[in-house]
Amino acid sequence: MTKGDDAPSRPAGLAEAPHYKGHRDRLRSRFMETGDQGLPDYEILELLLFRSIPQRDVKPLAKELIARFGSLSGVLGARRERLTEVKGVGDSVAADLKLIEAAGRRLARQAIQDRPVLGSWKDVIDYCHAAMANADRETFRILFLDKRNHLITDEVQGVGTVDHTPVYPREVIRRALEVGATAIILVHNHPSGDPTPSNADIRMTQDIIAIAGPMGISVHDHIIIGRNGHASLRGLKLI
Repeated sequence: MTKGDDAPSRPAGLAEAPHYKGHRDRLRSRFMETGDQGLPDYEILELLLFRSIPQRDVKPLAKELIARFGSLSGVLGARRERLTEVKGVGDSVAADLKLIEAAGRRLARQAIQDRPVLGSWKDVIDYCHAAMANADRETFRILFLDKRNHLITDEVQGVGTVDHTPVYPREVIRRALEVGATAIILVHNHPSGDPTPSNADIRMTQDIIAIAGPMGISVHDHIIIGRNGHASLRGLKLI
């Protein structure tokens, strides 16, 4: 008898299961039993990629994406063009990841939709982080509020470069009047990750306040979003 003759033989025509199938089953079971507790970012990303890429081991791809973009939120927040630069991420995978990001952003927005914004400040910050923290270009957003400080709408007013977005104070107030807002919250991100306001940020905010006041529009705050934190100009007593 040669070595291995006593091992059970596989029935003819029955292919061996891919080596990653057992890993997928175990990872799904861990998630179902404990939720995301104890799962690193790359394993959560694996779970998301299972449906997009059903016939391949996605652990190496998940790890590469995390290494490239820094975190799970960084992956989901990356522009589609940058995602598809990674080998193994085609248009359909990128679309699935952007859909997940959009769903998360919509959940965060609904948390502030029908509540007084000033009474749910943490939810406002969470929404702004979800919407802007991982953008690789400066984006200027405005939250328009009614007289009860409920959100009317929020809109991106401009997208700039890595360190500058042009903002036109009169256009900000014109839009506030169009939507019937009596108060606004200004928000923009710093792609560098550091939310410290610049002198230009402070001057621009003061210019908007100067025009808004005579129009009966309050500027509650200007929030600057970084990847790992935020700054409030009102909290810093800069306005």
